[in-house]
Amino acid sequence: MSTMRCVVMSTECIRYCFHVNNAERRMSKLSEQEMGQWIAWKRATEAVMAAVVADITAQTGLSAADFSVLTRVVETPQGRIRQQRLSDDLGWERSRLSRQLTRMEARGLLQREGSTANWQVVATADGRGAVRDARRVHAAAVRRSLINAVPSEDADAFWRVVARLGAGNPSP
Repeated sequence: MSTMRCVVMSTECIRYCFHVNNAERRMSKLSEQEMGQWIAWKRATEAVMAAVVADITAQTGLSAADFSVLTRVVETPQGRIRQQRLSDDLGWERSRLSRQLTRMEARGLLQREGSTANWQVVATADGRGAVRDARRVHAAAVRRSLINAVPSEDADAFWRVVARLGAGNPSP
């Protein structure tokens, strides 16, 4: 029920709508504590991701995008993936993926086979070697930046919440 309709209806309705609108206004803002928690979550996730990517890039020369593409390609059972499927898996626009693949092809990390209608993306030997090296760096960086940062006494509860959130289920 809108406030405008309430004004036409009665004075009692106006009081009710004013109360409801104020309650909604209060509910739509985060409290200072909640905002602090939200900012801490964002900073933590950004810091962990940045640390992992920085280590991978520094030690292997692969960008986050390179690593994402190569790991998905080499993890397929046949070691190849349709370009459209890769785009869908990454959640990237086709044009973004096409430009990324062109850069990676020029560096000898992968190649595209087939035709424009059905490109297959295949990692080269250099690409497979790069992702193998990057996975070692990735594992060490994840352990250092995230896993080892969670105190053992809090780990079970922390990872249960993270798993639940990752599954799209925010309710405890």
